[in-house]
Amino acid sequence: SMAAAGAAEVTQALNRPLSCLQEADCSRTARLRALEAIRAEVQERPLSSAVVQEVFGAQLVRPLARCLVGDTAERCRELALQLLCHGLSHGERPGEALPVLLPALVQRLCPPQGFEPSEELRLGLVQLLSLLLQRCGVTMVPYLTEVIHILQVTLLDHYAEVRRESCRCAVACTQAMPEHFHMQSESLVKPLMQTISHQHYRVRVDVIQATGAVIQFGNGKSVDDVLSHLAQRLFDEIPKVRLAVTAVIGEWLLHLRDRYSYFHKLIPLLLGSFTDEIPENEKLAWTYWEKIGLQWEKENEEDLKDKMDFSVSPLHYPKGVTRPGLGCRELVSRNLSKILPGLSYDMTDWVESTRVKASQLLHTLLLHVEDHITQHMELLLRTLYQACLDEKREVVQNCVKAAELIGTFVSPKVSLKLITSALENTPKPSCIMVLTAVIRGSPKEILQPHLTDLGNTLSQAEVCQRSEEVLYMEQLLYCVQALIEVCQENCKEISFQLMKVLVTIMATPSSQHLKEKVEETMSSLAEVQQLDSFLYLYKQHMVQLMEWVSVSCDGWTCYSPEVLQ
Repeated sequence: SMAAAGAAEVTQALNRPLSCLQEADCSRTARLRALEAIRAEVQERPLSSAVVQEVFGAQLVRPLARCLVGDTAERCRELALQLLCHGLSHGERPGEALPVLLPALVQRLCPPQGFEPSEELRLGLVQLLSLLLQRCGVTMVPYLTEVIHILQVTLLDHYAEVRRESCRCAVACTQAMPEHFHMQSESLVKPLMQTISHQHYRVRVDVIQATGAVIQFGNGKSVDDVLSHLAQRLFDEIPKVRLAVTAVIGEWLLHLRDRYSYFHKLIPLLLGSFTDEIPENEKLAWTYWEKIGLQWEKENEEDLKDKMDFSVSPLHYPKGVTRPGLGCRELVSRNLSKILPGLSYDMTDWVESTRVKASQLLHTLLLHVEDHITQHMELLLRTLYQACLDEKREVVQNCVKAAELIGTFVSPKVSLKLITSALENTPKPSCIMVLTAVIRGSPKEILQPHLTDLGNTLSQAEVCQRSEEVLYMEQLLYCVQALIEVCQENCKEISFQLMKVLVTIMATPSSQHLKEKVEETMSSLAEVQQLDSFLYLYKQHMVQLMEWVSVSCDGWTCYSPEVLQ
């Protein structure tokens, strides 16, 4: 009753300005005065929310909405908007205004009928829509189509701030009606993707966050429509944009309804951030990944029973690296066969940054799958042979690190057999590079039984005399150095074979610049056998070496490599 009395008093005071607004020939100045008078009565007096509701619902919503849509004076529309926002913020039942306000918003914001020319007012109108969504929640459901229609237009507004507010509004929409939103969510995907590469980075961040919510509460099928756009943003030069992508992908991997069907597409995007140059971004990716791994472990407890008891750390593990948890390792192992072909394709992409990112990701993936690498060796080695020839140094370095993990986790029976047979078929510098890396990643005692085979392969003419190309000879030398460094005194048993390789390199005309390096390598080969200098190596093997070069002396010409040897 007090509310009724208060409302009656205000109503009395509003009669005059309201009837002025209704008049057809009311001038701009008179309309402005009338709106100012309404503001003085309603906004500048301390009214209870019940009174505000009473006055707004009964008297103000319609005339203000009419003004908002049809008044030619920008200042009048601005005042009407301000008053409406006040009424919706302070009234008890804002939902009652929806049948009037939503058609008005559509009429003012959506072509063909309306287009609000003022940027600031368009921003205000979208803010009004956000306010309605926040205050009315699920009572907005009957107007979902109108809300989506407005956002499809405003997400592409020329004014960046309107785009940003529209993104926030899309998020508010998912929160207001989470159960119903999915019916219309697909309609927002296209405008969001049209604005995801906007020149203002703040717009890009807001679009990424809105995309996260729209897909999360929306129709799962839209994931495929947005993934390539999000992947592209991981190359954005602004760290905050990359951070936003990481957060969205992390949330999806934890909460998306169909996340199991999208693991193989989402995991590479999250793990790609492990190599972000900004520590905060890298840390966020790891934090999400640990949570995702633990959640997956919980969800698959039965399936993992045996593995939980036996998850002993491998004997040999790369130094200075923390081993990822069981759930994380399993997730990658189970999805690798779907991830690897696409990754292999990216390693030969014409865009340099894509190749760098792919090579970093390869290393991260192999660290997770450990001895499961064995099942993927054919494709993996083909990819590495190709990528080790890349002119970008970073790509080669990452591939070498990845190949070292093959040495760490895969039985040399498998890896060496595959690599040496590739080497005998088509000796390429990149094959030797991969072999060198595998040797460097292997534990000394595990290589021991394979030394003789390795020495024989490297020293046969088809391998060490196949090419005089400088890069090939350098790689051959590095391979011998790696064997000596890893196997130390065990190299005694292939000392002669390694000497054959070193003499061949030294005798190759294009490798004269390697002479000192070859002699240093001979010195270290002598050292691991407790010989004082490499001259003793020559003494030790002289008879065999002479036999080796002179076998073919009947057919020598002045070009025979044996003459130089």
